[in-house]
Amino acid sequence: MPPTLASLVQHSALKLTVRAGEDRLDTPVRWAHVSELADPVPYMEGGELLLITALTLEVEDREAMRRYVRRLVGAGVVGLGFAVGVHYDDIPEALEEAAKEEGLPLLAVPRRTPFIAISKAVSAAISAEQYRAVTAGFDAQRELTRAALADGPAAVVARLATYVDGWAALYEASGAVVAAAPDWAARRAARLTGDVTRLSERSAPASVVLGDTDEDRVELQSLGSGRRARGALAVGTGAPLGTAERYAVHSAVALLTLTTERSRALQAAEQRLGSAVLRMLLSGRQDHARAVAGDLYGGLLDAPFRLMIAEPAGSGSGTGTGTGTGTEEPDPATGHPLQAFAEFLESAASRAGEPVLAVPDIDERRLVVLAADGGAVVAACTSAYARQEAEDAEAVVGLSAPTGPIAAAGAYKQAEQALSVARRRGRALVEHEELAAGSILPLLADDAVRAFADGMLRALYEHDATGRGDLVASLRAWLSRHGQWDAAAADLGVHRHTLRYRMRRVEEILGRSLDDPDVRMELWLALKTSSAPTSAE
Repeated sequence: MPPTLASLVQHSALKLTVRAGEDRLDTPVRWAHVSELADPVPYMEGGELLLITALTLEVEDREAMRRYVRRLVGAGVVGLGFAVGVHYDDIPEALEEAAKEEGLPLLAVPRRTPFIAISKAVSAAISAEQYRAVTAGFDAQRELTRAALADGPAAVVARLATYVDGWAALYEASGAVVAAAPDWAARRAARLTGDVTRLSERSAPASVVLGDTDEDRVELQSLGSGRRARGALAVGTGAPLGTAERYAVHSAVALLTLTTERSRALQAAEQRLGSAVLRMLLSGRQDHARAVAGDLYGGLLDAPFRLMIAEPAGSGSGTGTGTGTGTEEPDPATGHPLQAFAEFLESAASRAGEPVLAVPDIDERRLVVLAADGGAVVAACTSAYARQEAEDAEAVVGLSAPTGPIAAAGAYKQAEQALSVARRRGRALVEHEELAAGSILPLLADDAVRAFADGMLRALYEHDATGRGDLVASLRAWLSRHGQWDAAAADLGVHRHTLRYRMRRVEEILGRSLDDPDVRMELWLALKTSSAPTSAE
């Protein structure tokens, strides 16, 4: 521990005696300073033991001594050493009384003890403390390193919490708690999610002290070597960290950064491997894909999985071909434009301990993901995106039905189709199963289809607008009754011969035969999707 007034008094070579402030001798001493100025306060930083001979002080003036001592206490001076036998045979009463009134420790320094001896004793003690702190820091670094190599990040967090006599927690960049120690700290750490998220938005490295509270003092340190933070470390203690504890925290930050942020070369190699595995699956070479993947993706290729294709929400593709025309370009500092989306999925997989394959598509703008059916990744994605509008999300996602390696190519097409529908509907996520379960009409609800329908029926609407018959309503009734004349006529409240006449007029006006099933299908879809005109044009 650092030198204190008590340790200096107990120093056998200094022969110091206490004349005031006996109850404050455990105060640490940052330095010993000699000054004969009547007002040395402007030159004090706080924590000093001030040594004087009272050469220029009015030591017999009680009021002057009260002002002098009061200013020293206000400046953070922790003790006053008075040289006895130099200018005064003993400490003047006025000075001793003032020190007792303010509670300032006052030490009598015998004539045979030079001030430089006290300064050397303080300096030596401080150096010894610093050496102990550095040595302890190296010991902590070795211990933390062994924990990281043997048991991973959670063990580092546990060792660090023990070393600082407090608690520690590791976070993802999203604010999710990855590990906390001791066990009771998990709830305390969860309350800092917002602070971690804000810290992660700053360029790494970054840190923040959340202040001394009734509970503890918390320091947050970002983890990551690039511009983007990959996570954060929180350390909670009852007091500010000492030098040794600070070394330990810095060591933990370095180790956790190494374990949470893989090198770019390794990431690129894994991505190339994942892309090769995906291409093999899509080309029907399932056995080759399994052989190349090995154990990298666990049992992902042996169980039902879902394939999803994601595009940046602002790409405006909507064609399902992967040739987006938006303005969003990859940021060299952050990688793929869907990097945050990929990290979101990988975090969900990491928490659940399940494999996931996420690689850029051929055009490098879209992201293709294989995740276990019914697993945490699919659940996290659908939970976060299913109810969102595309304009509010960072990605637009198409999700295939459950499939296996032998049908991966079909699942890819399903995901593309679902992505296209998501774009057209303005939704952040669409599952392919929705397309088969619902009506086909919502799939046709875009401007191009409506324009086709309006154009197809325009002549009939114009005819009806002249008051010469209700051909559109008659056509709708006849088609809805599958061409049954009597039933359709009854719905319209007209004779069946009238309905037959109207259908002949429809054929004449459109120049198409209602006996053709394709024509009947197109007309029915046109009636369903057309926006009725407000006036004949």
